[in-house]
Amino acid sequence: MAGKSLKMHIDTRGVCTLTLNRRKRANALNGELVGRLVMALDQVRADPDVRLLILSGAGDVFCSGMDLHWVRKMAEADFYLNYDDAEQLARVLDRLAGLDVPTLARVNGPAFGAGIGLIAACDIALAASTARFSFREVRLGLVPAVIAPYIITAVGKRQAQRWILTGMDFDARAAKRAGLVHKRVPPKRLDHAVQREAEKLLLGGPAALLEAKALFACCVAPQSISPQKLAARLAEIRTSPEGREGVHAFIEKRKPDWQL
Repeated sequence: MAGKSLKMHIDTRGVCTLTLNRRKRANALNGELVGRLVMALDQVRADPDVRLLILSGAGDVFCSGMDLHWVRKMAEADFYLNYDDAEQLARVLDRLAGLDVPTLARVNGPAFGAGIGLIAACDIALAASTARFSFREVRLGLVPAVIAPYIITAVGKRQAQRWILTGMDFDARAAKRAGLVHKRVPPKRLDHAVQREAEKLLLGGPAALLEAKALFACCVAPQSISPQKLAARLAEIRTSPEGREGVHAFIEKRKPDWQL
């Protein structure tokens, strides 16, 4: 269920808004927030009155990815605890991508790593023109294993390869050009644009929207790698010497040993 780290609001139209609310940590994901997301998405799925889900971040950041203090803590744990933690994130993306109702990402600011995965798992994404994005995992000795299938589906293998392998920053214009987001608007107009998009979605018949979502699921080939295998890959790299060194180096504000 929702709590301090995740706000949930359902209006009279059946529009559910989930807001990541860890402002002091730039809305970074940790075990507690990921667990709340799983429960909230299950609640949305079970509520017949919800017709649309909007996902956003509190303040001026969408989601800065996984909380590296949490990742460092998990890296000191064994493979099995890391697997359970990674599988929770895989479950969030699977639930989000598989919701019966339309999903809309309100990208109000920067999104990194797993935060971009959340955007890619939504049906539609609108972004503030000031939003910036990057996959920083490889620079930390990690890999975006769990989110990769969603990124590749959203932008294609070629573009995903460049962004993920280089860890380069890119802006909302590049994100729109690649198909990660559908529209970029000035920050002051983002809420208006999101509401206009929501109104368009609510014009559709509820049953027709459910069937349309089911149709998309049938037409898209199933992922070749299961969420469990993706979680295992993430757990392995997190607990590896390179993964631990990369996270420690970032937090300690120094270069990792492979950059010396």
